[in-house]
This record gives sequence, C-alpha cells and structure tokens, in this order.
Amino acid sequence: MGKSWKNAGKVEKAQQKGQIFTKLAREIAVAAKAGGPDPAANARLRLAIDAAKKVSCPNDTIERAIKKGAGLLDDGKVIEEITYEGYGPHGVGVIVECQTDNKHRTAPDMRHAFKSHEGNMGEVGSVAWMFEHVGLIEGTKEGSFDPDEEAIEGGANEVSKNEDGSYEFYTNSSDLDAVREALTKRGWKITKGELSFKAKNITELTPEQLKDVEEFLNYLDDMDDTHRVHATI
Repeated sequence: MGKSWKNAGKVEKAQQKGQIFTKLAREIAVAAKAGGPDPAANARLRLAIDAAKKVSCPNDTIERAIKKGAGLLDDGKVIEEITYEGYGPHGVGVIVECQTDNKHRTAPDMRHAFKSHEGNMGEVGSVAWMFEHVGLIEGTKEGSFDPDEEAIEGGANEVSKNEDGSYEFYTNSSDLDAVREALTKRGWKITKGELSFKAKNITELTPEQLKDVEEFLNYLDDMDDTHRVHATI
C-alpha cells in the first residue's frame, strides 16, 4: 500500500462507537486554529467541514469546533497534534498522527498499543527515515481524462486510482496548496488535501504476517486520539 492506512468500514464502525464526530470535531478545531475560522480562506478547514457533513455530523458540533479552534470558546482544553513512531509486528514501520487534549494519556496508551502487538514505540525519527513527507490530494473529476496528464499539468509527482473511483495525487510537501489550486481549476472536486507520509520501500510480508499487521493498524486507527496512521505496507 505505502500510503495512509485505510481501515475498511472505519466510518461505520466509528459511528457505532460514537468516535467519528469527536475525531472530526478535533480536526475542524485544529484547522480553525491553524488557518482561521473562515472556510473560504482556509482550505484545510473547508475540507474538514465537508468531511463532517458527509457523515451527517450535527451543525452545532461543527460550529462549536470552529469556535473552539478560533479561541472563541474556552472549555479549558487545548488540542495538540503529536506524532508517534515505532515498529509494528514483523518490523513494519509505523507513524501515528494524533490529535489529543491530554498527551499524558495518549503517550502511554500508544506505547501499550505497540507493546501489546509485539511492536516497539520508538523515539522521534526512529522510523521517519522510512517515509517521504509529501502532499496528498484526493479528488474526483467528471468526464474522460488522462490521469497522468492531469498530474503533470497540475504539478503533481504521482497519481493513482482508488477503489471507489477517486484519484490520489502526491506532491512535494511544499507544493500542496499550489497543486490543489491547479487541479481545482482543471475541474477536480477536491475531497482531501493534507500533508502525509509515503513509504519509501514496502516491507515484504507473508499473508499470515500481513494479517498480524492489519490487526495492529486497525487497533491503532480505532484509538480515540488517533488521527491518521501510516505504515510501510
């Protein structure tokens, strides 16, 4: 795979557990804090709001998250973005991006997750060398087109098609906004635009080993404070 781990049925399962709205609200708050509360001027916030509406997140939850991120709502909690690294089962490199209001809770929980799945959480930089820091853009476009031509004209380095018919474009991390704007002008409806991690090399695994790794990645993905998971598979 070599890209952000995608938990099959993640949205449905998270909704059942009451997690998805909380995670979406955190991303909205972080986006509003980073780029301001106006979706028209903050692409990250606009995409976060779109993602929330896609799964019927209540409007008051969205509005509250925007106010919280903009500093207009003081509930005594500050959401921090923290990245953890380590090796999962069978030597697979893993990066976990978290959004949390209590890092003193998240760190031990993450350490336990790695240890309980025969992995080992490392220090910052312990597995980052196994990944490229890239821009990731996901979108759809109507009509017929040549994906490679779209990538070249938009300034992306690579393009691939997802199972649901959407496309993913990889860019240099510094080119994310420029490529997103170029693709939008070419008729693309952008559904995701974010900095991400792409594996430089894929870890070779047997089917049995892959099952162990997927179980671990699903476990990480289901944790309350997890935002995104990346692995060398």
